[in-house]
Amino acid sequence: MSGNSPEMILRVTAEKCAGCHICELLCSLFHFRVNNPKKSRIRVQTLFPEPGINKPIVCRQCKKPACMEACPTGAITIENGLVKLDEEKCTGCLECVQACPFGALFTHPDIPYPLKCDLCGGNPQCTKCPKGAIEFVPRKTGQETEGEPESAAGG
Repeated sequence: MSGNSPEMILRVTAEKCAGCHICELLCSLFHFRVNNPKKSRIRVQTLFPEPGINKPIVCRQCKKPACMEACPTGAITIENGLVKLDEEKCTGCLECVQACPFGALFTHPDIPYPLKCDLCGGNPQCTKCPKGAIEFVPRKTGQETEGEPESAAGG
């Protein structure tokens, strides 16, 4: 994601999600080398009533992230359109988790900092979804997320 390349985001199409949780497994394997979906930086939420719908919850890489504004230590920054969490600066206060209007930061008792999508360094593993429910696409001009759901992030 260099200066001239477009900012990339994840686009979720909930209607394509089968609820298999492969995206969660791929994420936890990439980041922690464990087969543990609770350690992933993405979650598949199943919503009812009938018919149920599976909705992957991912970080929307907001232009004005509420998580960054809530962080008292400056551990969350924006770099080339990516909202990044500096695990060394993070104190584990979880203010960012509470502030995210999309519920896209997660916790795990074994991990001292929130789990936040980092787009796997530019090759998001969750996009290997066998149903094509998650895509890595350029952010459209004028497409910003500031607390309101938007189609590109699966809102």
